[in-house]
Amino acid sequence: MTSPEQIIEIVMDDKTYNVSKSKLIEKSDYFRALYSSGMRESAEDSVRLRGLSAPGLELVLEFINTSKVQVDNETLEDLIETASFLQVTSILKLLLSEIKQENCVELFKLSEVYGMHELRRACLKFMSCYYHPMLRRPEFRMLAANVREQIRDIRLKGTATLVAIGDFTHTCLDLANQDEPWSMLRYGEVEQRWKPLASNLPQDMINVRGYGSAVLDNYLFIVGGYRMTSQEISAAHCYNPSKNEWNQVASLNQKRSNFKLLAVSGKLYAVGGHCLGTVECYSPEQDWWTCVAPLPDPLAEFSACECQGMIYVMGGYTSKDRNTNVLRYCPASDAWSVFHSCSAHVRKQQMLSVEDTIYLVGGYTHELEARESGRRRLSQTEDMLTVQSYNVQTGEWLQLKENTSKSGPNLTCTLHNDGIYIMSRDVSLPTSQEHRVFLKYNIFSDAWEAFRRFPALGQNMLLCSLYLPNVL
Repeated sequence: MTSPEQIIEIVMDDKTYNVSKSKLIEKSDYFRALYSSGMRESAEDSVRLRGLSAPGLELVLEFINTSKVQVDNETLEDLIETASFLQVTSILKLLLSEIKQENCVELFKLSEVYGMHELRRACLKFMSCYYHPMLRRPEFRMLAANVREQIRDIRLKGTATLVAIGDFTHTCLDLANQDEPWSMLRYGEVEQRWKPLASNLPQDMINVRGYGSAVLDNYLFIVGGYRMTSQEISAAHCYNPSKNEWNQVASLNQKRSNFKLLAVSGKLYAVGGHCLGTVECYSPEQDWWTCVAPLPDPLAEFSACECQGMIYVMGGYTSKDRNTNVLRYCPASDAWSVFHSCSAHVRKQQMLSVEDTIYLVGGYTHELEARESGRRRLSQTEDMLTVQSYNVQTGEWLQLKENTSKSGPNLTCTLHNDGIYIMSRDVSLPTSQEHRVFLKYNIFSDAWEAFRRFPALGQNMLLCSLYLPNVL
C-alpha cells in the first residue's frame, strides 16, 4: 500500500491553506530547505507565514498545486514578492514568457526591486525589440533617461548588415526553394552571397515606385510613392529587424512621391515630392505626422540628407529655374534658410553624411560657366559614377576618385561600416543591354572595390544597412 500524501497547513493571518508536502518540496526552495533542515518546525504539519500578501500567497500556492498561474498586472507585485520569498524559481522563469507591452515596464521595475537579473535582462531586450511602440506608453516615458537610452542602444547591437529590397529574381541568390519569391535579402560579407531575409512584403507595398526610405532607431521605413497606375499613395510601413516583421504605421497627411525621407534626431521628415513643397514630420512617440515649415520653393529631382542634426537640400529644379542654392532646415527653429550657393547644378544625386561632411553619389553635375554677357551656360558632364564631398563647416567641395562605371538612373546607396555601398542597374536603349554595378567607395582611403554578386533585381531597388540579431 502506498502511504497517503502528507498535507501541510500553511497559516497566514486568519487564513489556512492545505498543500501537498511533496509539491511544496518540489516547487519551493524555501520549503525544501525547511524540511531538510532537521529543525523542530520541519516535523510539524503546519507552517505559519508572516508579512506576505494574501493574493500573492494564493497565486503562488495555486502554482505549486497546478503548475499554472494567472499573471495579472494588478497582482503582479504580490506574485513576485511571494515567489521571491518562497524561492519558487519556476514562477520567476515562467514570467520570462509572460512579458508583454502592457506589463514589461512594471516587470522591469519589480525585477530591480527583487534582484531578478534574468527577468531584468529579458525586459530590457523586449522593450528594445518593440522600441517605438514602447515610446508611446506613458509608463515607459517615466523610466529614467539612462534606462531608456540603454534600451535604445540594445537595438543597435548585433551585426551591421547590408539589406536589399527589390523585385527579385533568383539569379545569383543562395536560395533553397527556387520557387519562393523573396522580397528582402541580406548580404553575407564573408561568403559574398545574398541570402533571403524576409518574404511577403505588405501587399500595398508591392510594385510601388518613387517611395521615400529611411532608417530610424534601426527600423527601416518605406513611405509614400506611386503605383504603376501613377496613383500616389500615403501609406507608411516599417520593418523591424529585431522581430523580422513588417508593420504599418500612420499614413502621411499628403500623398507624395519622388520625395526625400530623412531621419533627424529621433524623427522622420518627408521633404517635398512631385509638385509639392510641403514637409511633414513623423514622431514615433505619437505615431503621427505633422506639417512643418515648407520648402522655399517646390523642387524636382533634388537631393537631401541629414548632417549634424540639420537637413540639407541641394540641386534640382524650381518651376522657373535650376536650383543652385544649398538649403538648410533647422528642426529646433522650424525654419529654412539659404545656406550656400553652388557654382554647379546637381540633380538626382544620392546624399549621405559622415560627421560634418556630405557625400554626393552618382547623378548628374553641370558646371555653370560665366559668359561675358553675365549669363551662365552649362558645361555638360557624362553619366559617370562620381563621388563628391561637401564640408558644411568650411564650405569646401571636393571631387573624389571617379569610377569608370555609369551612374544610371536607378542608383541606390547606403553608409555601411567604413564605406558607401552602391548598387545600380541600368538598361541602355536601344540595345536593351543591362549594366549592373555593386561597388564600395571607402571614404577613408578614397578607393573603390567591386563585388561580383549582384542580385538580379527589377526596377524597384533599395539598399540600406541594418543591425540584425545574431540569431538570424
